[in-house]
Amino acid sequence: MGINKIQFQKGLSMAEFMERYGTEEKCQAALVGSRWPSGFVCPECGGERHSTFERKGLRYWQCTACREQTTAICGTIFQATKLPLTRWFLAMHLLSQSKNSVSALELKRHLGVRYKTAWLMKHKLMQVMSVREGSRQLDGRVEIDDAYLGGELPGGKSGRGSGNKVPFIAAVQTTETGHPLFACLTRLEFTKGAMAEWAKKSLSARAHVVSDGLWCFRAVTASGASHDRTVTGGGAASAKLGKFRAVNTLLSNLKTAFSGTYHAFNFSKYAHRYLAEIQYRFNRRFDLSVILRRLLRASAVTSPYPERLIRAAEHCG
Repeated sequence: MGINKIQFQKGLSMAEFMERYGTEEKCQAALVGSRWPSGFVCPECGGERHSTFERKGLRYWQCTACREQTTAICGTIFQATKLPLTRWFLAMHLLSQSKNSVSALELKRHLGVRYKTAWLMKHKLMQVMSVREGSRQLDGRVEIDDAYLGGELPGGKSGRGSGNKVPFIAAVQTTETGHPLFACLTRLEFTKGAMAEWAKKSLSARAHVVSDGLWCFRAVTASGASHDRTVTGGGAASAKLGKFRAVNTLLSNLKTAFSGTYHAFNFSKYAHRYLAEIQYRFNRRFDLSVILRRLLRASAVTSPYPERLIRAAEHCG
């Protein structure tokens, strides 16, 4: 068997990362360049003429037209942070280069911060990934399957009816020969209405969906997509069917990543972000050398997300 070029690609080494982003000045310059690649633009009025000054060691931009003052982190996911940018950049590097993700506890040790701080940083960056992937739409051949996070509660219902299970749909766009390209992982109740809404948002009208016999999957045609439904009968044998290889492999890797990285997390509140993290890295796996730069750009254009919103429960759907 030949070497998988995606898995064995060079990526961005820690040595290269430190050379590019090892100081606060380098991180500041990278953030400014990512936020305003063509030069400063006032977030208030859109003006480009400006002056700069420093206050307490922090650089400010002042718009000549409206006199609005701003910093590089103001209006971004980093707003109001008390941490140096070097810590944020290291967190982004670890989260983007890891194969199975990094827990908040491990992030705490790498960054030298409190657990609460590491948890909040991780969730803010996962929120960036969630926002960035929110408009993802799959095209061409698409394999889909129902999946669940969590296990059965003692004495409770088993199977899909378990009150401790959070349902989500896994969808993988493939080549015509079944090689995976892009994925979409969305928390979703498996009803006909919810499936139709998901299909309208996440599937192109040109998509050709391949699924098992779960009845609500028939609603994917609401997007205009065609549908190939196969009643598998369940069991281990159904998971080995070649036409579902891409989505089954993704789900297997996802479960391995979760079980090997996290001791526990609140499925009902935060599943959408953990799924978005997996999806974000999967869809950018083709060139790991630039994924940090792309995450920085996404963080620079994502609006601030305060802790009270981070900790709020996410609605289903």
